[in-house]
Amino acid sequence: MPVLVVNVDHVATIRQARMGNEPDPVTAAHLAEMAGAMGVIVHLREDRRHIQDRDVEMLKDVLKTNLHLEMAATSEMKSIALKTCPYMICLVPEKREELTTEGGLECLGREDFLQSFLDPFHQAGIRTSLFIDADRYQLDAAARTGAEYVEIHTGHYAEAKNYKERQKELEKIIAGVSHAQELNLKVNLGHGLNYQNIFGFSKVRGIMEYSIGHSIISRAVLTGMTEAVQAMSGIIRSFVD
Repeated sequence: MPVLVVNVDHVATIRQARMGNEPDPVTAAHLAEMAGAMGVIVHLREDRRHIQDRDVEMLKDVLKTNLHLEMAATSEMKSIALKTCPYMICLVPEKREELTTEGGLECLGREDFLQSFLDPFHQAGIRTSLFIDADRYQLDAAARTGAEYVEIHTGHYAEAKNYKERQKELEKIIAGVSHAQELNLKVNLGHGLNYQNIFGFSKVRGIMEYSIGHSIISRAVLTGMTEAVQAMSGIIRSFVD
């Protein structure tokens, strides 16, 4: 059965707009847990534009479910993650000028670097994932790094302008899921998924987690965090695995 993992970065984005104390992403994480989320995701960016180091520390201390930490493959982030010991890390590409993550991590040709970067996490018992596009060559490279998981980037599907383009991107992702599973990689999906487009994956077998943030937080602004998470969690539970 696939599960929902909620990204609370955008709660921190609202907080940082005033550089104050509210809304609190840790409180949002608690509400997400109580509403049925099986984990919480935060992306600690190098520029600290939303999530702060203290948020990560507090979430690790108080969460009842699993903490997933998205991060760039830098020495600073490696040190923070190994100190924090989240349930899982996910390596993502990161550019300071982007509004949000724009595409998958480049794995091809970087296998040795990524394997070396991930080794200390394996030794510490921390699960590892790579956020990548649904490209068979990138997936092959991801498998060679020793990562246990990949999170396949669904942004191109979510941003498609018409039905034909959307179906083309959906077929790419479904083929990528199948290929990843053939490589014995566990598969998560994320980026741009919402209460409508997620149904494209309702019959896709073997998805472990759906990583969803923006659409849930956007709905929560109007209906509350509990309702927003319960609604998405209910959709995912209806999927056939």
